[in-house]
Amino acid sequence: MFVVMARTASEAEILGVKSAILGEGLTPYDHAGAERIVIAVIGEIGSRKAALMSRLGGLGGVETVTPISRPFKLTSREFQPENTVIRVLDAVIGDGGLTMMAGPCSVESREQLFETADAVKDAGATILRGGAFKPRTSPYSFQGLGVEALRYLAEARDRTGLPVITEVMEPSQVDIVAEYADILQIGTRNMQNYSLLTAVGRVARPVMLKRGYGATVEEWLMAAEYIVSSGNPNVILCERGIRTFETYTRNTMDLAAVPLVHHLSHLPVIVDPSHATGKRWLVAPLAVGGVAVGADGVMVEVHPDPDAALSDAEQQLTLDQFRAMMAQLIPVHEHVRSMYAVPIDPGAVLAGSAGLAKH
Repeated sequence: MFVVMARTASEAEILGVKSAILGEGLTPYDHAGAERIVIAVIGEIGSRKAALMSRLGGLGGVETVTPISRPFKLTSREFQPENTVIRVLDAVIGDGGLTMMAGPCSVESREQLFETADAVKDAGATILRGGAFKPRTSPYSFQGLGVEALRYLAEARDRTGLPVITEVMEPSQVDIVAEYADILQIGTRNMQNYSLLTAVGRVARPVMLKRGYGATVEEWLMAAEYIVSSGNPNVILCERGIRTFETYTRNTMDLAAVPLVHHLSHLPVIVDPSHATGKRWLVAPLAVGGVAVGADGVMVEVHPDPDAALSDAEQQLTLDQFRAMMAQLIPVHEHVRSMYAVPIDPGAVLAGSAGLAKH
């Protein structure tokens, strides 16, 4: 449930509500919006629901107590009606601009990374991606350069000014990856690795959470809930394709998930057409589609010589193909950005939640 405080509520009244929630063995999470403060009540409520709502509703400074039927609380629009905006160095994600994450699937060498980083920066990329630790289907495939790659990524950031995103695969890697990278990525295979989600929720770095290739939207948002409830509100969601009966493409990109997640959650959404399609000639059309349905950005793999790449050779763009794709994306984004900039009425969102919870 959510406790909506009155605009005139004092600090003492807000603390009183939090103390009452803690006294019930539950955890309060508050969000100070433009209009009012909303306090989420997190924990097992069970049969106490009606009595607890009545008790909290009678406390000073409380305007309403609203039940919510959704299992995800802190990542929901009901808790935070306005969009989450994440700032990393000079990059801003979720403010209505176009975030462009680009770089090689794997960091193979310092020279390969620097050539790619310079090219994507010149073409309009805002964040540099590159794999240091690579989870591969085959144990015999290239697994990445590890810490050496992290050092190269940090050098590339200093060289270009682009913040760096790279994947972390297990809790023991979190500190070392956070030392070098600006954004931590959780890959599709680790979307429900709850010990890893909790670990990245405790570091002061934004986290990009890729959708599991067999995960529903609700499962995806519940995974994000682990990160946010662990103390890290700066989560980016990434739609990277799901597994369906189709075999011609690597995965099936769920474009409907972009506006759906924007409706359900305040977190920014990125699309990854490289992993969704597995074919470089399909990357640009799917990137355009993602931007057209309101994605906050795109992540693509780019390599100076894709055919010689040590991983994901078929889906990486050439430097020229990336430039051409950027020329396509920018006008599409400019055309549609006003369509998705409709202000959200917090009162209407909460009323809608109450209506859902009654049925």
